[in-house]
Amino acid sequence: MSALRNYLNKIKPRFEEGGKLHAFGSIFDGFETFLFVPNDTAKSGANIHDAIDSKRIMSVVVLALMPALLFGMYNIGYQNYLHAGTLASASFFSIFFYGFLAVLPKIVVSYVVGLGIEFAWAQWKGEEIQEGYLVSGIIIPMIVPVNCPLWILALACAFAVIFAKEIFGGTGMNIFNVALVARAFLFFSYPQKMSGDTVWVANDQILGLGNSLGDVASAATPLAQVSSDAGIQYSVCDMITGFIPGSIGETSVIAIALGAIILLSTGIASWRTMLSVFVGGTVMGLIFTATDATPIPFWEHLILGGFCFGAVFMATDPVTSARTNTGKYIYGFLIGAMAIIIRVMNPGYPEGMMLAILLMNMFAPLIDYCVVQRNISRRANRIKSNNA
Repeated sequence: MSALRNYLNKIKPRFEEGGKLHAFGSIFDGFETFLFVPNDTAKSGANIHDAIDSKRIMSVVVLALMPALLFGMYNIGYQNYLHAGTLASASFFSIFFYGFLAVLPKIVVSYVVGLGIEFAWAQWKGEEIQEGYLVSGIIIPMIVPVNCPLWILALACAFAVIFAKEIFGGTGMNIFNVALVARAFLFFSYPQKMSGDTVWVANDQILGLGNSLGDVASAATPLAQVSSDAGIQYSVCDMITGFIPGSIGETSVIAIALGAIILLSTGIASWRTMLSVFVGGTVMGLIFTATDATPIPFWEHLILGGFCFGAVFMATDPVTSARTNTGKYIYGFLIGAMAIIIRVMNPGYPEGMMLAILLMNMFAPLIDYCVVQRNISRRANRIKSNNA
C-alpha cells in the first residue's frame, strides 16, 4: 500500500490546478479518497456530525450487506432448482454459482449507471465525487426480483441518482432514500415486474448450470399467500433462514441479523431507530391480530417481506432518517406501524416497508424540528421557574 500511496502522490500534481489533467481532478480525488483516508480536516465553523470518514462508513455498510447478498445468491439458485424439480441432484457450487451469475449483471449495471452519472455530474460541476452510491449501488440489486430486466434496472438507477440525489445537492443532501426511490420507480412504472406479490424465479440457463423453467415460472411470496388467504405454505424455519421466494437480499432474517450486528457494533446504525421499527410493527401487528384483521400472528409480519431488511439497512440511513435521539424513536415506530398498516389494509400491495420508509423520510425533518422546539420550550420554562 505504501508503494501505491507514493505513486498517487507522484502523479497527483497532474490532476491539481495547473496540471495537464486538471479536468479529471474530481475523478482522481474520488479514487484517492476511496483507497486512503483523506488528510484534509474540517475548516473553522464547519458543522460536524462525527469524526468518521464517510467512505469508511460506506465500506462498513457494504460489508454488513454481504451476508444477505451471498445468501440471496444461493437462494436464487435454490429456488430455481427447487421449482425445476432437480434440487436433490444439484451441488452447492452449482446452486450458488447459478445465483451468482444471475445477480452479478445487476450489480454491474447498478454501479456502472449510478457511478457513471455521479462521475459525470462531479466533472460537470467541478466538485469532489460523492461516495454515497457505494451503498445504494449494492442495495438496489438486492431489493428487486431476480428477473428484473437490466435495462429497466438501469433506468431506475439513473432516475434515483438524478432526481432523488443530485438535484438536491448530492450525498448528505437528499431527502429520500436513493435505493428506495429506485424501487418505487420500478413499482409505479413497471408494476408487472415489481408487483410485490409474485417474484419470478430465474428461468434462463446460465452457462449450462441452471434449468430452464419456461416463461411462466413464478413463485408466490409468503405475503402474497397471506393476501390471497391461501395460507402460508412455508415453515417458520424457512422464513427465518430465508429459503423462500422474495427479492434477492430480503429473505434471510439470519443474514440480515448478522449485518445488523456489524452496523450496531461499529456504531454506524442507530439502535434506537432499528429497535423502534420492530416495536412499531409489533404494536400494530398485535392490534390487527386482536381484531382478526390479519390471518397470521404479528411476529410473522416481522420476518416476512422486506421488514427486517428495511429496518436494518434503510430506516437507519443517517441522511434521510431523524437525527435527534427522541426523533429516532418516533421515526422508527411510525415506520414499523405504517408498514403493517399498508400490508393489512391494502390487499393490492402485500408489502409495505418501501412506502412506509419513503413516507417517513418526508416527515423526518419535521419530527426533528418538533423535538428540538419542545426541548427549547422545556428549557425556557425551566429557566423561568428557576428565576421566579
